[in-house]
Amino acid sequence: MPDQMLDQPSALAPGSTGEHATMRPLRVLLAGPRGFCAGVDRAIRVVEEAIRRYGAPVYVRHEIVHNRTVVEQLEAQGAIFVEELDEVPPDGQVVFSAHGVPKSVPAEAQRRNLLYLDATCPLVSKVHREAERHYAEGGPDSRHILMIGHAGHPEVVGTMGQLPPGAVTLVQDAEEARRVQPADPERLAFITQTTLSVDDTAEIVSVLRGRFPMLEGPKREDICYATTNRQEAVKAIAPGCDLVIVIGSPNSSNSQRLREVAERSGAPRALLVPRLRDLDWSALDGVDTLGITAGASAPETLVQEMVNALSVRFALEIEERTVKQEDVIFKLPAPLG
Repeated sequence: MPDQMLDQPSALAPGSTGEHATMRPLRVLLAGPRGFCAGVDRAIRVVEEAIRRYGAPVYVRHEIVHNRTVVEQLEAQGAIFVEELDEVPPDGQVVFSAHGVPKSVPAEAQRRNLLYLDATCPLVSKVHREAERHYAEGGPDSRHILMIGHAGHPEVVGTMGQLPPGAVTLVQDAEEARRVQPADPERLAFITQTTLSVDDTAEIVSVLRGRFPMLEGPKREDICYATTNRQEAVKAIAPGCDLVIVIGSPNSSNSQRLREVAERSGAPRALLVPRLRDLDWSALDGVDTLGITAGASAPETLVQEMVNALSVRFALEIEERTVKQEDVIFKLPAPLG
């Protein structure tokens, strides 16, 4: 989705006088793009449309996206979040999260005759299809899959669950890439989680290609456009900031990577802050230039809320730096489209 431009707080109006004139100045650099990506927007729309069409409650397996604000807003509309399908009643409607699920999950839903909707991000589904293509159903062209990603992340669990046990080996970092010992080094392919650090992943792929020259993979790593763009935007602002705040949930992989990228790119400090109420205001002591971004599952309203709160305490000078415009929109799945 295209970035929403922030309304300038009244404290920024030219010629402001009175109370604002005595406030400490604070320069704010807003990274763009930031916040919702097309896959997150689509997943939220799937839940909202399912509630509208079928009525509440609609069950959602796992957090639809990794953001508590989004989850709470959907709960208020009638969504019920569960961990597994056995918590869904026989006549329930269930939505699978944007991170994707193992093949065993829709199979179980079908066995129980549950009405289910798959909100898996299309870019994650693309990785699923790549894994299946490389595996080639156990045929003569089958390759063992090396998946670059983080153990236990729902996307990794879902992707590895597209193939039989043992068909995929997880590689989490460059050190593991140096140690992995596949049975047939000449019949390998790699795929990646979509929300990784672009630079870390490039290092891991370089190690693997150096060890296994016959390694096959996508023309470009599977890291999604939104993850890449948000990391590039943070790289653009971090060198000029005393502190970068990444608005996002602790269990959000792409938000955690933004915090790491900010620190690696020159920001002395970077904090992951789920929402305004979680901000320790003392963190801004001595900060003259503050960078702000938001993970791909964080709504723009959380950015606006933070900027508004800052405008009450500081005389703000806001600059938005956008490295790329985004206009990607994913259609809803067939039952809702």
